[in-house]
Amino acid sequence: MRFLVIIAVYFLHVSLILPTGFDLKVEASGFPSNEGKAFIAVFRDSDEFPVYGKQFKGMRTVISGKLSSTVFDDLPPGTYAVAVFHDKNGNGRLDRNLLGIPTEHYGFSNGAREMFSAPSFTSAAFDLKQDRKITILVK
Repeated sequence: MRFLVIIAVYFLHVSLILPTGFDLKVEASGFPSNEGKAFIAVFRDSDEFPVYGKQFKGMRTVISGKLSSTVFDDLPPGTYAVAVFHDKNGNGRLDRNLLGIPTEHYGFSNGAREMFSAPSFTSAAFDLKQDRKITILVK
């Protein structure tokens, strides 16, 4: 019986020290000013990309020196896409004009960008199999 307890404690200890996920560092640049916040969103599901509020993980971050960065800790391995927008006026959404064209700067992983719509999840997607850093240019 004592042997079984020792084995159970050993496996519990090993499971606590092994990493369960990976860190994703996102650095965004190209903000026209330091006003407002940057919204950085990580998506796992192509059906939800890039709808803010439907992201897997998201963060509002400070813009300093027209740059913003954050780290998403312990993400499970998989395929992800990232979207960033500059919430210059602090209203919590990407503002658009009467034609639906964004009036605040935004960007996506892989530099994905379409002329008249948001890019597809596939064009912005990348695999996370280890700790990773990506950079996104907002325009």
